[in-house]
Amino acid sequence: MEYASNAHDGTQIAYTVVGSGPPLLMVHGSFLTHTIWRTFGYVKALRGTRQLILIDSRGHGRSEKPHVPDAYAMNNIVGDLTAVLDAVGVETVDYLGYSFGARAGLALTAARPERVRSLAVGGGSHGAQAGAFDRLFFPGCADVLEQSGMDGFLDAWNSHRMFPVDAGTRAVFFANDAQAMAAYIRASDADPGLPDEALLNFTQPSLFYVGSEDGTRLADTRAASALVPNSELHIIRGFDHATTMAASTEVLGVLERFWNK
Repeated sequence: MEYASNAHDGTQIAYTVVGSGPPLLMVHGSFLTHTIWRTFGYVKALRGTRQLILIDSRGHGRSEKPHVPDAYAMNNIVGDLTAVLDAVGVETVDYLGYSFGARAGLALTAARPERVRSLAVGGGSHGAQAGAFDRLFFPGCADVLEQSGMDGFLDAWNSHRMFPVDAGTRAVFFANDAQAMAAYIRASDADPGLPDEALLNFTQPSLFYVGSEDGTRLADTRAASALVPNSELHIIRGFDHATTMAASTEVLGVLERFWNK
């Protein structure tokens, strides 16, 4: 991994570059790292024709992990992405992001449209997200992370689930810094999102995708796609928010048709 420094607050963002071809910036979702793109086969499928720029978002993976909510304000996330692009030496990229990575891509496109050639985002939302993590996990999840660490968080999450947290998910979550994730969640709760007018002004070719069973993001994705001029909307049948990333065959098919137009 290499590192880029955010010019605003100095936070170090880990990234790696693989493959060759037109540059594609790939941004993962919450509590994950860049390795999720490898796990589900995206890197293997794309590296032969693309220069893949894979990052660990701040607070995740090998990037720095601030413990204060203000550090995770969206303007800092946008600064992280542009810092990585500057470090790699590319002016404009195609963008691919899922969940929080989708939200970050929308924010980057709104703030720095000259850096985004095309936009492909899955399972995201441009609106306010207050309470989103409480609905995803359980009420007061940030408090539990702060007070009881990742062990306490996983125990509490288990008690709210129909099935226990599987070993793979548990291992991924344990790799996170509990205090950083609590700050990240509090920043998400405070983020007002983008106004509808911002999406109405997008000029990049844009694609939105979402799982048909994604109760947390299906309506949000439809709403965002309806605002962006001439955008595409694709529903990935039979998948929910957690499993759409794993539907790489279906998602890559949609993406390749979009990029090859």
